[in-house]
Amino acid sequence: MKIKSYIYRITIGALLLSLVTACAQTPQRRAARTASDARYCEKAENRTSSMCKYQRNVERRKQTGDPANYTLQGLPKYYSSNSKNLPTRPKSVEEVKKSRPTPTAVANVTPQKAAKTARPEELWIRLARELSFGDLTKQEAVEEREEWYAEHAYYLANVSKRAARYIFYILENLESRGMPADLALLPFVESSYDPFAYSHGRASGLWQFIPSTAKHVGLEQNWWYDGRRDVISATDAALDYLNDLNKRFDGDWLLTLAAYNAGAGTVNKAINKNTRKGLPTDFWSLNLPKETENYVPKMLALVKIFQNPASYNLTLPKVPNSAHFVAVDTGTQIDLAQAAKLAEISVDELYRLNPGFNRWVTAPDGPHRLLIPTRKSKAFKQRLAKVPPRDRVRWQRYTVERGDNLIGISREHHVDVATLRASNQLDKDLLKVGQVLLIPDAGNGLSPLKGLNRGQASSDASRLQHTVASGDTISDIADKYGVKSTQINNWNKLASNATIRPGQKLVIWGKAPNTSNQGIIRKVGYKVRNGDSLSLIASRFNLRIRDIAEWNSIKTSQYLRPGQSLTLYVDITHADL
Repeated sequence: MKIKSYIYRITIGALLLSLVTACAQTPQRRAARTASDARYCEKAENRTSSMCKYQRNVERRKQTGDPANYTLQGLPKYYSSNSKNLPTRPKSVEEVKKSRPTPTAVANVTPQKAAKTARPEELWIRLARELSFGDLTKQEAVEEREEWYAEHAYYLANVSKRAARYIFYILENLESRGMPADLALLPFVESSYDPFAYSHGRASGLWQFIPSTAKHVGLEQNWWYDGRRDVISATDAALDYLNDLNKRFDGDWLLTLAAYNAGAGTVNKAINKNTRKGLPTDFWSLNLPKETENYVPKMLALVKIFQNPASYNLTLPKVPNSAHFVAVDTGTQIDLAQAAKLAEISVDELYRLNPGFNRWVTAPDGPHRLLIPTRKSKAFKQRLAKVPPRDRVRWQRYTVERGDNLIGISREHHVDVATLRASNQLDKDLLKVGQVLLIPDAGNGLSPLKGLNRGQASSDASRLQHTVASGDTISDIADKYGVKSTQINNWNKLASNATIRPGQKLVIWGKAPNTSNQGIIRKVGYKVRNGDSLSLIASRFNLRIRDIAEWNSIKTSQYLRPGQSLTLYVDITHADL
């Protein structure tokens, strides 16, 4: 018995000693394991592994002051289903200002102190100081979007370059209205800060207004001009709309953003449904469309990143904290190519600052203003003052021939019938052979819109129309447009030995030659919905049925399946007219 008791004591003692030794060595082992993990993650082929993503997330949380246990994987729910655990959200503009946290990137500088200190030279520093949604970002869905952005820093850098033209104006307007600076990041989500962005839902511009909402908020759309793409008009309308939504949802900015994306009716319906069930009615508790459930976390992830971009290895372009452009009153209609020459900038740059204009000239009925780079604005005003209004638009003279009518002439010269009537003081549509008409002319033979299509849509998909001239042959036309004769025959359903006649219209798919008739083309991915047909889709985007069939290698009589993907090449200067 004594021997057994002795052996038992020795065994227990050994176990206790082993346990103490193990505990004493835990820090060393942990350090060794951490070093080993770091070496593993330094290898390029391992960086996308779950463990390495975990490690990067932990390090980032340490740098930004967040708890290290809030990682992408195993993240506890920050908010419980009990609404009492939800953070207090700003209920008014004044509360928004008071609730702004101090970002790590500008430590020890609160928004209140920043107002008294010198104005920062860098716009991104100013933005980081003024962001106020940081307390709303601790959600698993936000972490997932944050991780995607962190791995695609080049994407944010490129979008930030586009934003450089417009973001100061937006920030200034938000500040003057007492609205959160965070909303300046919304165009990152909406349009990637591309004023020519166009969606499958027919949303357009920096703020992605659809035609019906644009009409509701007072944005004008006509043949000459689309206010949805106008930087000033669309920004003013978007901020008005956001402010109205925020009042409707009692100052809750997350519900406001959800309503901006899905519509106030959709959000209200989800709130009422939760209310009837006795469930919380905050954004995270609502059953909303999947797009909206992703939309708000994307926005909040950007807030986290722009509070401290350096911790995400994000190199932002240098953007001065000053106005990039000045609005200059032109007083009258003006040829945009001529305006660019007066401002000593490219037509491409002028269009990027004034994307609302659909044509080569400003709209006859306004707005009579142009956004000009600040450094060029003074000289532009001086030169513009020396150009008489009658010389600001070039005109060409057209002699009416037998068989002509206003509709045909307007299509041939790419103007609207109303402009022909107004320019020539016509009370009726009846024309006389030999009558001379004045028609607005681009004058330079080159499309001022052409450069805006680079990288946006395949140039091979640009639809052109060629009017056959005397002496033209299919071979000559093919050489001119850089295509094959057989392609022209196929596009126009011509026999291989067909004879073409002067005045005949031919459809050409290919690179545009020197022409002023090309609009702004955007490639749009469209998913077929219940009840859709080629005719309905063509009507919705102002396209032709046979063009859609050609792009997607389908027959014009083919039945479309709900969910089927179609590729469309949409001229956004004509799509919603």
